[in-house]
Amino acid sequence: MSATRSAPAPTSTALAVFASLLLLVGPTSAGDPYAYFDWDVSYVSAAPLGVKQQVIGVNGQFPGPIVNVSTNWNVVVNVLNDLDEPLLITWNGIQHRKNCWQDGVLGTNCPIPSGWNWTYQFQVKDQIGSFFYFPSLNFHRAAGGYGGIIVNNRDVIAVPFDKPDGDFTVFIGDWYNKDHKDLRKALDDGKSLGMPDGVLINGKGPYRYNKTLVPAGIDYETINVHPGRTYRFRVHNVGISTSLNLRIQNHNMLLVETEGSYTVQQNYTNLDIHVGQSYSFLVTMDQNASSDYYIVASARFVNESLWRRVTGVAILRYSNSRGKASGPLPDPPQDLYDKTYSMNQARSIRWNLSAGAARPNPQGSFRYASINVTQQYLLRNEPPVMINGERRATLNGISYSPPETPLRLADQYTVKGVYTLDFPTRPLKGSPKLARSVINGTYRGFMEIIFQNNDTNVQTYHMDGYAFFVVGMDYGEWTEDSRGTYNKGDGVARCTTQVFPGAWTAILVSLDNVGIWNVRAQNLDTWYLGQEVYVRVVNPEDTNKTELPIPGNALYCGLLQKYQKEQVPHHRVKSSSGIIYAEGKFVILMLFLVAIATFT
Repeated sequence: MSATRSAPAPTSTALAVFASLLLLVGPTSAGDPYAYFDWDVSYVSAAPLGVKQQVIGVNGQFPGPIVNVSTNWNVVVNVLNDLDEPLLITWNGIQHRKNCWQDGVLGTNCPIPSGWNWTYQFQVKDQIGSFFYFPSLNFHRAAGGYGGIIVNNRDVIAVPFDKPDGDFTVFIGDWYNKDHKDLRKALDDGKSLGMPDGVLINGKGPYRYNKTLVPAGIDYETINVHPGRTYRFRVHNVGISTSLNLRIQNHNMLLVETEGSYTVQQNYTNLDIHVGQSYSFLVTMDQNASSDYYIVASARFVNESLWRRVTGVAILRYSNSRGKASGPLPDPPQDLYDKTYSMNQARSIRWNLSAGAARPNPQGSFRYASINVTQQYLLRNEPPVMINGERRATLNGISYSPPETPLRLADQYTVKGVYTLDFPTRPLKGSPKLARSVINGTYRGFMEIIFQNNDTNVQTYHMDGYAFFVVGMDYGEWTEDSRGTYNKGDGVARCTTQVFPGAWTAILVSLDNVGIWNVRAQNLDTWYLGQEVYVRVVNPEDTNKTELPIPGNALYCGLLQKYQKEQVPHHRVKSSSGIIYAEGKFVILMLFLVAIATFT
């Protein structure tokens, strides 16, 4: 279970105790609220498509609990790894300002060993919006382990729409009945994953819209609403590799936000949501409720003659509904011979320049088109290739092979030879290769990245630690002349963008966040096969103001394994506001609450 906790008003004696503790342990960011979460990540049994299998739950929940906080809050998540494999949790879209130590990917963190726990601590600094977390190692996301993150506006910052009557988080994604270990082994053996077995909505199978495809007894999602009211739907594609089209029968979806940016508000009858992407819609219950309504997530860009799989179907149920949903599902986009439909839809998503977000100033006050580009990378992917007898995926002819020692940890301890700073700005000529080559980013530089997709499937790309501006996309090969088509005014800022097959997408990003940050394919199969790179951003000035120090509970592995101590169980202190974990500088918070309880 998750909870947001606040302490009672301290007495003067308690404040004096707190002040003395501050002198002992040094400054903290105690001015902003803290939210504490205690998670047990373990296997649970489920049968979302009617086949019993092992999935990954958080506190026994699949999907996991929602992290619901506000701008600038500090988030503390104690994770107990009850899996039989090492674990990392990454926070998709959370920027971790000055703190890549909490990113939860192999480039910065050693995995949490089985049976151990580790406490993440980060601040959602200057952010709002809809995001999600998921396990980043060992193909775990194919088995679940994901959940939502909501970052609300501060009370002093206006939201550019009326407060909705309710808030729903919706996870959509393709699903296999095979165990994630079997899927992983298939990739290790040089095979493709093949067609998914279906599409889930909130970890559940489809409503029985088709008695031939959908067996009886499948548990499906029902969203209960009241007529005349407006609700916010936060939708995340947490699947493996399938783009999905979302639609709600007879209802318009007003797009208002994507991955931390308020958008120009536009109605859609359907929207393509690609792997790893997140969107917020306002949906008004303006129908007569003669029956329930379908919520549909269907596969896109698949061969319909081969895709004979179940579609994701949930139910929207009005409180005055007079019957069950029946009949055909609402039609998907009719664009079999029009490959520009989805791209034009993506281009229509624009930044709301007049809305505020995390700060009082409007989003449009950052005029990205007036900033000179200082670095440029064209990252091209190809269909998987054989390298040293293994099937691998590449960017610019390089398939990333993670070292045993995380990159950021190697930097901290000046360990040489873990990686190289020679990632090519253009695709390599010659044979593809395995490497640990990293992009050397310039601190406070402005980088242009062009993703060129020469594969046959839609790929989505994500950058940790940053929001970037999606300024252009088109079919064909990118050229210097392509810059003439860029959106130089209201390209949306987000953290995950799609790249259509045989097409390119261009982004601009301001490198103002020190650390080593992952740029990856969100498609789980190609990411697993090596389609990723890291961007190293270092402040050349010797200062501790641009990056937080290594956390006191850092795990050690690889060449630094000698520094790892045996796991010491956390000391738990029960208080009226819940469990506080005394680890590192959190001991001050524990003692503060004890002081409050003692002196009030």
